[in-house]
Amino acid sequence: MATAHPQPASVVVAGAGIVGSAAAYFLARRGLTVTVLDALAPAAEASGAADGAVSVASKRPGPLMRAALQGIALYRRLAGLDPDPETGLQGDDAPLAGLFHPRSTFIVAASPAERAVLEAHAAALAQAGVAVAAIEPPAIKARFPALSAAACLVIEVRGDGHAIGYQVVRQLLAAARVPVLRGCPVTRLDIDAAGGRIRAVETPRGRIAADAFVFATGNGTAPLFGLQAVLTPRKGQLLITERDLALSRAMPGSIMSGRYLLSKGSQTRALDAGGEQASISAARGFGLVVDPLRTGQFLIGGTREDHGDKRETDLAAVSRILSDAVALVPGLAGVRLLRGFAGARTAVRDGLPLVGPLPGLANGFLATGFEGDGICLGPVTGAALADLVCGTAPALDLAPFAPSRFAELQAAA
Repeated sequence: MATAHPQPASVVVAGAGIVGSAAAYFLARRGLTVTVLDALAPAAEASGAADGAVSVASKRPGPLMRAALQGIALYRRLAGLDPDPETGLQGDDAPLAGLFHPRSTFIVAASPAERAVLEAHAAALAQAGVAVAAIEPPAIKARFPALSAAACLVIEVRGDGHAIGYQVVRQLLAAARVPVLRGCPVTRLDIDAAGGRIRAVETPRGRIAADAFVFATGNGTAPLFGLQAVLTPRKGQLLITERDLALSRAMPGSIMSGRYLLSKGSQTRALDAGGEQASISAARGFGLVVDPLRTGQFLIGGTREDHGDKRETDLAAVSRILSDAVALVPGLAGVRLLRGFAGARTAVRDGLPLVGPLPGLANGFLATGFEGDGICLGPVTGAALADLVCGTAPALDLAPFAPSRFAELQAAA
């Protein structure tokens, strides 16, 4: 998907989350003059509330699984764990050195139904080239003593990793050495309709012109492009506990309930007797993840919700998350909860992100709708955006993510 225009000299990147920050880094590395705008501040939204899972474990076969594998490989290069084939950067010369930590993810089945789903999922991962290993009773107790006796199958997904979103954003922007304008949302596009190009963006700080524009604007994308029928702010609630080093040592990695595989897209809308939408208060999906952090604390999540205040937690959700966590890891019953927090991820109605050229605008590019996959796909998407802006074909296949697949976006542009 190469563009037809010569490489621009300047580019505005709207959005300083992990995708926008990665795009800014790769564009600056190519020698472009980059200006980053953010409605609030870097990593102020979904990137700052992410669980940090750089993982293929929950991906189903298809474009997201393939993208996740490329995303993990790029993290390893940016962290200096593998040589960069272009620059040979390793160790302290790599921009994410020390921020990406390789580890396995363990998916746990605690019922016959979950076991059947997990066995099929493990086979799909293996067929895609992911290294997986099955752990059966009684080896589960020896390998993972913290798990409940109900655990009947554990699938270890090797080659995953962990990175803290706001740290990745901060380091990519620092390495890019580009100006970041905080509190500067894009309010309108100044479009040359005859030329099919964006001349500038309007912001509270005035009009900002450039040769090209990248919009990694998360939940700000829908009002900007009229995509309220395509994009949904999807809330997620997460919990942080106190330290328990002994319990942490009994967990060799992050665990994911088999039900997590079913939580994506599990929201349902309540209908009244006439078939009309009556309420979305029950539109909430749960999928359990228990992550032993490097501090000895535990991160526990979470929910997928299409309703409610996107920054607030609630007692019903917290109680359900904790109950599920204790059922799978009984030792958590003796660990105090320190805090809960929430964030709003951007979901697309067909489950795939929007990444690629804006229809009808030769110098406009969009990247949004990653939901919970932004932490994994952020750097590889940023690299692909830099390729698009500069007129070269990305290594990442963006065809399944093309924004042009939605008629609403074609009309908006």
